[in-house]
Amino acid sequence: MDTQSRSGARSGNAADRGRTAVTVGVMLAIALIHVFSPGALLRGRLRVLYYSYFMDIALPFGLYLLLGLSAARFRFLEDWRIKALIVIGIASLTEAMQALGVPLFGKTFDPFDFGAYAAGVLLAILADELVLKRLLPRRAPRETRGVA
Repeated sequence: MDTQSRSGARSGNAADRGRTAVTVGVMLAIALIHVFSPGALLRGRLRVLYYSYFMDIALPFGLYLLLGLSAARFRFLEDWRIKALIVIGIASLTEAMQALGVPLFGKTFDPFDFGAYAAGVLLAILADELVLKRLLPRRAPRETRGVA
């Protein structure tokens, strides 16, 4: 591999490492928020909204970003619509199971949770498309001819 190819590979890897770091940071923040539960500091209606919907927004947001890390390996995950459908599908399946009395990631069915899942995915799409793609663009693999 020549020097130019190696430096091109390094720049692509730097963007991938940056995306990985951002995703791990987001997931760590979601976990810490879940563990330390800042909702306990809230009062009244705000407290109810926090405990009812915050994780229903945050977890799909994180899952969308996690799926984005696999886009280099699974090309179909490069399309934001596919990632959105997968995340909303998984979240909706868990909510449907709760409606049927199966306590999968929760026990209480709430039809407003579907809107929270969609909001989390929408926020993730905006963060990915408007922020991450500009700050940490993925480089298309370059064609190499005659390089063994």
